[in-house]
Amino acid sequence: MFDVILNALNTIFNPIISIDPTPSNPVLTVFIIAFIISLITTVANKLLVDQDEMNEIQQRSKDFQKKFRDAQKRGDGKELAKLQAQQAEMMKDQSKMMSNSFKPMIVTLVPILLIFWWMRSSIISGIIVQMPPAAYYLSLTPIWHFIGQFIYGGHPSTELVIGWLLWYMICTFGMSQILRKYLGFKQGF
Repeated sequence: MFDVILNALNTIFNPIISIDPTPSNPVLTVFIIAFIISLITTVANKLLVDQDEMNEIQQRSKDFQKKFRDAQKRGDGKELAKLQAQQAEMMKDQSKMMSNSFKPMIVTLVPILLIFWWMRSSIISGIIVQMPPAAYYLSLTPIWHFIGQFIYGGHPSTELVIGWLLWYMICTFGMSQILRKYLGFKQGF
């Protein structure tokens, strides 16, 4: 069964590797896959989550927290009691917000896991991306290398390089932000 899935994913993604100018080091392929995954997750968020309702709940929560902190600072017992009575309603809103934010994850989890599985078992797992010094340090890569040395032992073979997973994370973060802006997402959702 896994071979069938792997062959299907190879059929989908091997053409992307073949158009990569450096197929032995498919940096562009990871960038394209990051774009595809970002597009899937962003569109799922846009279609499955009521953005206006989520922003409204988030704003009510911020307002409630501000009122609560102000009442605590003033030592206003009556206001605190009133706000604590409203706290159950705020918890319902928070629960609704959490359940709404899980909807896209449920839909996108299996395809994303399959793509990651394919990436890990393909030529992509061996790529190393050479970064310009500014990008290397701004992406906090030395910290990731230190954590990797601590967990796995060894040392990075060369400075200014990252593996496919960190390259994917950098690409997908950037792509997600661009797509969210393009699709008209408001602030957090």
